[in-house]
Amino acid sequence: MGLTGVLGYHITMHRKGDAMNLLTIFSRFPDQEACIEYLEKVRWGHNPYCPLCGATTVARKIDSGRIGRWNCHACTSSFNVLSNTIFEKTRIPLQKWFLAIGIVVNAKKSVSSHQLARDLDMNQKSAWFMQQRIRAAMLTDEGELLQGIVEADETYVGGKPRKGNRR
Repeated sequence: MGLTGVLGYHITMHRKGDAMNLLTIFSRFPDQEACIEYLEKVRWGHNPYCPLCGATTVARKIDSGRIGRWNCHACTSSFNVLSNTIFEKTRIPLQKWFLAIGIVVNAKKSVSSHQLARDLDMNQKSAWFMQQRIRAAMLTDEGELLQGIVEADETYVGGKPRKGNRR
């Protein structure tokens, strides 16, 4: 499962498997720094690495105004936790991304980009862009297939059609 799939699960689940609502997401991730700290923990744990060359000889860049930047000593590149993810090269705050993931994952049916734009106070094109990236990340085939007994609610699989009114 890609970072977004894992992230979608972690963002929308609270203690002991309880679904997390938008207020909880908003309070858990109050600013950009909290979001970056969380992404670093989920993606790297305690061992950050360069997404370009894979080297672990990296150091946090001490620079004013740029939160979460890292320098790689092997390939001399500068990167952050957003590199090679759906959040790369976006100007939309991470808090809005996390809320959008929560809305998309918790929706019973699909959410329109117009509704997402209204919910997040942004324009429709940006909301559509976010939805496309979230959906593409959820389509990755990196996850394991379900095994054993699987229960699903509100599912219709096979069977004969019901008799309708014959008049």
